[in-house]
Amino acid sequence: MSPISHEPLTIEDLTGPQPGQRILRLHGPVVLATLFQFQSALRAKEDRFLIIDFGGVPYVDSAGIGALVSAYVSHSKTGRSLALVGVNERVLNALKVTRVDPFFRFFNTIAEAEQANL
Repeated sequence: MSPISHEPLTIEDLTGPQPGQRILRLHGPVVLATLFQFQSALRAKEDRFLIIDFGGVPYVDSAGIGALVSAYVSHSKTGRSLALVGVNERVLNALKVTRVDPFFRFFNTIAEAEQANL
């Protein structure tokens, strides 16, 4: 196993400035080794608008992409929305290669996503 897979994922769960907004600020890879932690954070609350800050995420694997798609589906089914912020080129390319990028709204900053308040 590569030592990369042992990098930790830390998740800050923050309340957004507007009612119903929640921000998950991620630091570390979203991969199979960190999948359950990521899924637990996604499912912990059911705010109307979830912003996931990928600014500190160096890469994702197929398990991480699957968790994102699952979050998109559950949010869509219940009339909630989801936004991704600060996605780097490596993560964006992984989403494009797997053809799931059209499911998500992308923003450069948390402030832009908060203003969109989908």
